[in-house]
Amino acid sequence: MHDIKWIRDNPEAFDAALAKRGAEPQSASLIALDEKRRSVIQTLQDMQSRRNTASKEIGAAMAQKNAELAEKLKAEVADIKDSMPKLEEEDRQVTSQLNDALSRIPNIPLDDVPVGKDENDNVVTRVVGQKPGWNHEAKEHFEIGEALGYMDFDRAAKLSGSRFTVLTSQIARLERALGQFMIDLHTREHGYTEVSSPLMVRAETLYGTGNLPKFEEDLFKTTDGRYLIPTAEVTLTNLVGGEILDQEKLPLRFTALTPSFRSEAGSAGRDTRGMLRQHQFWKCELVSITDAESSIAEHERMTACAEEVLKRLGLHFRTMTLCTGDMGFGARKTYDLEVWLPGQNTYREISSCSVCGDFQARRMDARYRGKGDKATKFVHTLNGSGTAVGRCLIAVLENYLNDDGSVTIPDVLLPYMGGLTRIEKAA
Repeated sequence: MHDIKWIRDNPEAFDAALAKRGAEPQSASLIALDEKRRSVIQTLQDMQSRRNTASKEIGAAMAQKNAELAEKLKAEVADIKDSMPKLEEEDRQVTSQLNDALSRIPNIPLDDVPVGKDENDNVVTRVVGQKPGWNHEAKEHFEIGEALGYMDFDRAAKLSGSRFTVLTSQIARLERALGQFMIDLHTREHGYTEVSSPLMVRAETLYGTGNLPKFEEDLFKTTDGRYLIPTAEVTLTNLVGGEILDQEKLPLRFTALTPSFRSEAGSAGRDTRGMLRQHQFWKCELVSITDAESSIAEHERMTACAEEVLKRLGLHFRTMTLCTGDMGFGARKTYDLEVWLPGQNTYREISSCSVCGDFQARRMDARYRGKGDKATKFVHTLNGSGTAVGRCLIAVLENYLNDDGSVTIPDVLLPYMGGLTRIEKAA
């Protein structure tokens, strides 16, 4: 959510920032709504003040036994009382219109974010590791998984329809090992607090992170009005909603290993084979809550934490700075980690780390107060994948494929695999 006061004071800067994201100017219509709201509020305040004054004048008139004046003043108070509910309703409607308009406008990018239209304008920030050097034929993950006998899309479709997968035996264990490795790394070495939180949330919770109202079509909704989380960012960020935190206790760092649920609206025909784009998938989420001065440095730190997962797995990847046209709705700056997939002969996103400034905090009313300060400030929020488990599974299968069709287990995962060092074809 944007600060309407800042927009009033900086309309040209606001529109210029939106233009970088390919959005139309919004300041004029927002300021017009705000002026209307402020006018109604001022009228209400004036009427309230006049009603209070007239009520005192009635007492004085009655004390002076001036019945005519007293009745005239009583009629005036009655008129004011009758008029106020209509104005109060108008205030509610205009305020709602303004908040709804503000809630649908994306965050404005930081100054160092490259300006561009789409993913083709993203910038390579760094490249880590090397592509596999083996000579045998590369295969896509679904070819590998099906040949091994532990990845079943037909049965998944029978159970749930398209964009689901059934994993069994050794690959199911590999998926679990990846998630456990990630959560252990982030809690034991990176200082994140592990959280087990609900997988269903109220609409207000999704509003706080910016998923509602603009992106409702991307969500799965239950019959009682709750929603399945599209990412644990929703619950972890909203843990501080409505609270005033002590600045001394910041940053707060949370992590969770949870399923995520996405309708994949608008993705018809994209990545229809395999596990790349699923309705249900596991993800290790990272969320940080900081003060205003620390969020940029925390963004670099969070990205490094996500990168460490891929480094320890020995996977080749590149870190991209997303351009203004490719960033998510709530982000001010985003780094995407793109892992190399030999089977596709391309890089694919496996993690996205974003700094949101106070954009989400304003929606959640999450604040902090410095020691000795009376005033509060909105916290800054950050989120990132550390990383997407399913896509990491894909990367391991494709990058650790052997010429006989088996898959070598990365060393860092061996403690989680119960003595298994290779995934081999089911007997």
